[in-house]
Amino acid sequence: MKWQQIPLGPLQTNCYLVENPDKTCLIIDPGEEGNKLINLMTQRKLKPLAMLLTHAHFDHIGAVDMVRETYNIPVYLHKQEEKWLSDPRLNGSQLFMQMEPITAKPAEHIIRNEEEMKIGDFSFRIFHTPGHSPGSISYYFAKNEVVISGDALFQGSIGRTDLPGGNSAQLLKSIHDKLLCLPEETYVLPGHGPVTTIGEEMDSNPFLNGF
Repeated sequence: MKWQQIPLGPLQTNCYLVENPDKTCLIIDPGEEGNKLINLMTQRKLKPLAMLLTHAHFDHIGAVDMVRETYNIPVYLHKQEEKWLSDPRLNGSQLFMQMEPITAKPAEHIIRNEEEMKIGDFSFRIFHTPGHSPGSISYYFAKNEVVISGDALFQGSIGRTDLPGGNSAQLLKSIHDKLLCLPEETYVLPGHGPVTTIGEEMDSNPFLNGF
């Protein structure tokens, strides 16, 4: 398995393509610029199987419908944000007056539990990591030493908690209980900014002092 980070949209939200040797792939957080993402997958002859959302804030969902309709693939989202795709107030797009409200059709698959999941030949574990938003989840590919953390954990920082449903104490608990216990060599693929590792954040992230 290999992965590619693709920053999309004005907030440069990281979309990830996780790819197997047979060219099947998973799409994580197609936040914007659907045509750019589709063209890239076409050039590389990728065959998307599903879209996984780390959470449903507007900057992570902007291209969901375009990509879903192009490939006829399902969307996976946590149950606590099941209604966010269709509600600009919940997904945050209504908070920014300079932008058009962003909506998408409901997700086909609602994630209700932390569990091992298999899609095609991809196997990964779901961690519920709330705090940035109530339904934030992280996708852990243990065999490949990769966790896709959404907006929970960044290089040298953590997710903001001033949007609806945010909770700083809950976020720190999620990071400590679900992410920092992973092997230190695990790559952290965040929702914004550069890739880091669990070990690097344990050593130098100023928001995690005391863990």
